[in-house]
Amino acid sequence: MSTIKEKFNQISPSEFFYRNRDMAGFSNPTRSLYTAVREFVENGLDACDQKGILPDIHLSIKAVDPEKPDPKQYILTVKDNGPGIESKHVPLAFGTVLYGSKFGLKQARGMFGLGATMAILYGQITTNKPVTVKSSTDGKTSDEYELLLDIQKNKPVILKHKTKDVSKQGLSVSICLEGDYSKAGSKIRDYVSQTSLITPYASITFDDPKGEKYHYSRMIKTMPKPPTIIRPHPYGIDVETIRRMMIESQFEIPTIDDKMIEKVRKDLGLSKKNLGFTAIMAKAKKKWKNLSRQVRVVIALMSFLKMDFDKLSKIRIEDLDVPNKQLVYWDFGDSTSKTIDMDPESQYYRQLTNTVQGETLTAFLTKRFQRVGPTTAVKFAQFAGFKPEKRMGTMTNVELAKLSDSLQKFDDFMTPDPSCLAPLGEEPLEKGIRKFFNPDFLTVIQRTASAYSGFPFVIEMGIAYGGDITSRGIKVYRFANRIPLLYDEGSDVVLKVINDIDWSRYKAKGDPPLVIVSHICSTRIPYKTAGKENVADRQEIEKELRLTIQFLARKLSVFMNKRGQAEAARKRANLYAKYVPLIAQFCTELAGKKKEPQYQKILQEEKPIENE
Repeated sequence: MSTIKEKFNQISPSEFFYRNRDMAGFSNPTRSLYTAVREFVENGLDACDQKGILPDIHLSIKAVDPEKPDPKQYILTVKDNGPGIESKHVPLAFGTVLYGSKFGLKQARGMFGLGATMAILYGQITTNKPVTVKSSTDGKTSDEYELLLDIQKNKPVILKHKTKDVSKQGLSVSICLEGDYSKAGSKIRDYVSQTSLITPYASITFDDPKGEKYHYSRMIKTMPKPPTIIRPHPYGIDVETIRRMMIESQFEIPTIDDKMIEKVRKDLGLSKKNLGFTAIMAKAKKKWKNLSRQVRVVIALMSFLKMDFDKLSKIRIEDLDVPNKQLVYWDFGDSTSKTIDMDPESQYYRQLTNTVQGETLTAFLTKRFQRVGPTTAVKFAQFAGFKPEKRMGTMTNVELAKLSDSLQKFDDFMTPDPSCLAPLGEEPLEKGIRKFFNPDFLTVIQRTASAYSGFPFVIEMGIAYGGDITSRGIKVYRFANRIPLLYDEGSDVVLKVINDIDWSRYKAKGDPPLVIVSHICSTRIPYKTAGKENVADRQEIEKELRLTIQFLARKLSVFMNKRGQAEAARKRANLYAKYVPLIAQFCTELAGKKKEPQYQKILQEEKPIENE
C-alpha cells in the first residue's frame, strides 16, 4: 500500500485570513456587513485623530438589487475628511494584509492594519468585485484606484488608476460585499449611535439601504491630543518581551565586505597604504580613542584572526562563541569553516564580548523603558540582586525569569507615561452621556494610567441613573479605544466585574434604570479574538475596572440616600397635607369656635425638605 508523502508549505498572511476569516469577524453575511462598517469608519476616525482634524464621516449602504431577499450584495462606502493616503501607499494599504501604520506603541482604534483589508478580501471572495479607493492629500487632486487582492501572493492587483480634480481632501473606500442588512441593521445603527457618544467631536451621517438618514451632529469642538509613540513600561513585561528587547539592544557584528574594509582603512588613514598586519594593529592602537564602534569591532576581530586587509576580504565571520571563547569564520579560499581560540586576557576580547553581550542592565533599563532614570535603575538592580554593570547577553534563562519577576515587584518605578494614550476625558464623556440619556444622576471618572504586559492603559467610566433612561436593570455600554463593542459581551471583563458587584449595597436594588458607560484605552487592548469585540480579563485591567466601578457606585449610593430622604420628606409632607386640615377642623369644632387655627405654616415648613 503506497503512502502519500506529506508536504510542508508556507502560506501568505492573506491566504491565512482567507481560510480563517471567522477570526476577524467575517463569519457570516450579518456579522461581516457589521464588521466591514466598523473597520472603515474606525480607519477614518483614526486618520482624523492623528492629524487633529474634527472628523466628518459619511457612511452609506446600498443594495445592488433592492428587490432581492437577504442575504444579498450591498455597496458599502465610507468617506472621511482626513489627511488621505499618498498615492504610492494606496495599493499596498488596501491590497496587502498586515500592511499599515498601526504597529507602533501608541493608542489607535485599529491594531494591525488588518480589518479594512479583511473587509476588502471578504467582499472580493463573495462578489468577485474590486475595491474602489479615492484619496486626496491636498484637497485639489484625487487618486482613484480599482484594486483586487492576489490572495496567494498577498499583493495588490491594480485594475484602474486615474487622477481627478476635487475640492476636498480625504479618503473614500467603496466595496461590494454579500451582507444581510435585515439582521445586521439594528447592530449597525447602534454602532453608529454609540460611536457618536464616545466620539462627541465627530459628525457622523449614515444613509441606510431603506433610504433613511441618521445624522449625529458634533457635540463638542475640542479633540483629545493625538497619542505619541513611546517605550514600554517595566510593569507587566514578560520574559519573551525582555528577550526581544535584548536582541534590539545588541550591537551586531558588522559584515566585513569591501565597503567596510575601505571604511576601516579610511579611519586609520591608510587609504593609500598597504600595511601588514602588525603595522595595521600599531596604527589602530594609536587612533583607538577616535575610532567608531564598528571599526573597533573589526580591529578586534583582526587581532584574533591575525590577518591584513587582503586576507580579511576572503573570509566571512560566522559566529562569536563567547561561552567557549572561540571565533568561527568561513574561508572562501578553502571553502571550509574554521575556528580559532580567543585569549580572554587580550585587550580586544572585552570589545568583542561587550558587542555581542549587549548593554549593561542599567543601560538597558534606562534606554529601553519609559520613565526609568539611572538612579532608579541602580536601585532596581540592587533590589533584584544583580550587579548594575551585568551585561544583558550574559543572563541565563533563570536570571531572565528572575529579572521579569522583579520588574513586577519593584515599587519605585514611576507610573506609566499616558502620552501614548488619548482618553476622551471626563468632561466630553459626561456631555455625551448627558445628551444621550438625560439622567437624574450622572458622574464620571478617569483613572490614572496603569499598565499590563508593559502596555499603558487608562479606564474612564460614567454611571447614569433615572431621567430618560427607560431600560430596567443595568445596561452596560462597552468601549475600547473609542470603539463600541456590541458582540460577545458575555465573556467581556467589564461585564464580569460589574456582575460581581453587590449593587444592593449601593442602594441600587431590583431593576434600577441604570446605565454604565465603560471606556478602556490602551496601546494594546487585549482582545480575545481578532474580531475585537470582547476584552480579556487581564489581572491589571480587572483590578482597575473594579476600583473604578466601586468609586462610581459609592457616588450613586450617596445620591440614592439623598433621594430616599427626599422621598420620605415628600411622603411626610403629603401625610401632613392630608391630615392636618382634618385635625384643625376637628379641633375647631371641639373647642366650639368658628375660626380654624393657622396650620398652613406647618405645611410650608415641609416644602424645603420636599425640594431637596
